[in-house]
Amino acid sequence: MLASAYIHKLDPFAIQFTDTLGLRWYGLAYITGFVVAWFAIRWMGNKKITQIQPSRVGDFMFACVVGVLLGGRLGYCLFYDPSMFITFTQEFPWWKVLAIQDGGMASHGGILGVLVALVVWGKKNKISVLHLFDISAIFATPGLFFGRIANFINGELWGKQLPEIQQQRPPWWSIKYPTEITEVWSVYPDQFKNELSVVDTLRSQVVGGNSFYQSVVNEAYAGNQLVTETIQPLLTAWYPSQLFQALAEGPALFFALFVVWWKPRKPGVVAGWFLIVYGTLRVVTEMFRQPDEGVALLLGLSRGQVLSAAMILCGATLTLVSFGRNTEKLGGFSVLLTD
Repeated sequence: MLASAYIHKLDPFAIQFTDTLGLRWYGLAYITGFVVAWFAIRWMGNKKITQIQPSRVGDFMFACVVGVLLGGRLGYCLFYDPSMFITFTQEFPWWKVLAIQDGGMASHGGILGVLVALVVWGKKNKISVLHLFDISAIFATPGLFFGRIANFINGELWGKQLPEIQQQRPPWWSIKYPTEITEVWSVYPDQFKNELSVVDTLRSQVVGGNSFYQSVVNEAYAGNQLVTETIQPLLTAWYPSQLFQALAEGPALFFALFVVWWKPRKPGVVAGWFLIVYGTLRVVTEMFRQPDEGVALLLGLSRGQVLSAAMILCGATLTLVSFGRNTEKLGGFSVLLTD
């Protein structure tokens, strides 16, 4: 009987115009997240939940977009691959930091980038920076959700493998990646002789030459039934950590912040709770995700968990400081009951 785990299907383009040109899922995730936030913040402005006037939401969102993109990219380079700052190539865009076509964005860096953008925008428009932090915190959740869904579709940021006892009959929610053949087995052929020998039986069916294993992966993505039935029992079942994190950082985080801001709060309180809840959820969900390759663990914690622990401490500090400030309480979704 074949394993019941889901076989990952790779299609990096949401809309494709040519072989190399199109709208990728990751780009669509960013666009969708910003559009949802734009409509939501305009609604909050009309309901007087926020000090941001509906006519200024476009400017506000532009500042957030710049902060997310710059912070996310620079954060990835700084936290996960500092060598990118000193790596130059002969091909456009020449500097590795600018080679966004190769991927590489860090959510923690994106958050820091947004914070800087909000400070600048808030001071320029004479709106409480802490209030802007609150607004951005609660409506960052759609972007985080869609971003993790894009991670799943792209087959990146794999989860950890299920326990050995579950590998023979993996649960339906687990996932198998055909790219394990090219990214793991062919890289360590001595460790996966048996698996590769079974894949080699497809040589008469799959034309590939020196790129035979990549051709097998491509055929699996194309839905070749013979290839799928041959490799499926051999592939490892993994936790779908991207989906775990999507649910945690999207709906779960939004609901928690919605409850916190049900009644008016002093500016900064909601943002503080965002850091606390988001950081906690990241620490938990990272337990099911493989640590980033080449990034050393610290006291058994992945880089993402270490950064999230720092977020929890910053969030607790921000919450306590905001509670103690002599400022007017703002917002409150309880206004929905009075409409």
